[in-house]
Amino acid sequence: MIRRVPAPVLFVVGGASMYVGAALAVGLFDRLSPAAVAVLRILGAGLVLLAWRRPRRAAWRAPRLRRSVPFGLATALMNAAFYEAIARLPLGTAVALEFCGPVAVAAALSRRPRDVGAVVLAAGGVALIADVRWSGSPSGVLWALAAAVMWAAYILLGKRVATAGNGVDDLAVGFTVAAVLCSPVLFLGGAAGLAPLADPVVVLLAVGVGVLSSVIPYGLDQVVLRRVGQGRFAVLLALLPATATVIGFLVLGQLPGAAEGVGIAAVIAAVALRSRDGDGVPEVLEPPRETPRRHVE
Repeated sequence: MIRRVPAPVLFVVGGASMYVGAALAVGLFDRLSPAAVAVLRILGAGLVLLAWRRPRRAAWRAPRLRRSVPFGLATALMNAAFYEAIARLPLGTAVALEFCGPVAVAAALSRRPRDVGAVVLAAGGVALIADVRWSGSPSGVLWALAAAVMWAAYILLGKRVATAGNGVDDLAVGFTVAAVLCSPVLFLGGAAGLAPLADPVVVLLAVGVGVLSSVIPYGLDQVVLRRVGQGRFAVLLALLPATATVIGFLVLGQLPGAAEGVGIAAVIAAVALRSRDGDGVPEVLEPPRETPRRHVE
């Protein structure tokens, strides 16, 4: 059923879920550091995916780990860097700077004039939507650029995971291993830093952030990455800030200005303009789960 849904629609659904999760994450910043929230987000997502998928032993062996663990780490570092950025910069500025990553991927994979035009439209549209303001701190800019680098890595590594045929299982393993490797961040504040984790509300919010901001949108990304090339995927990511603007209008009554309206139109035009190079990769279905064989006495 989900395979029949157009890729842009899946992006909008994933983006809506991601921004609801972001609202929950902001509520945790008063109790935990942004990096700690990012670790809890990836940990919560990993645990939910493990309980749902129950990956078999093959998913924990070296050939699969070489794909899933770098992908999980890139995702965790991307989230941590972005949370650190929005703790120091206006959200619009951080979004615009982070989007440099997908723009770089799309530009590197552009082979036709129309693709270059799509990249320019997408970048300009996001800049208008984000209402870029060069304010804040130099460290915030560096964190946002670090998030951009990790977002580019997420696209490239995510394509490898998706086309291998076990995307969601590898997502579960990669997120879990990444959370374990990044867990020392939780201990940086000592006992005082761990105290909020004794609050069930904090734990539930962390799991909610993991599901809404990671499980749903990144799971849908795996579906889209099986269908489209990395360049077009990078351009489709421009739909995320456009989705945020629309949600702000529908849910919060935040009327977009003329610049934001032009930005949304530019993003839609970029998605329509971008060629389908790299699309049409045969979708690799996950192998059926084996049923235990009974021993015949």
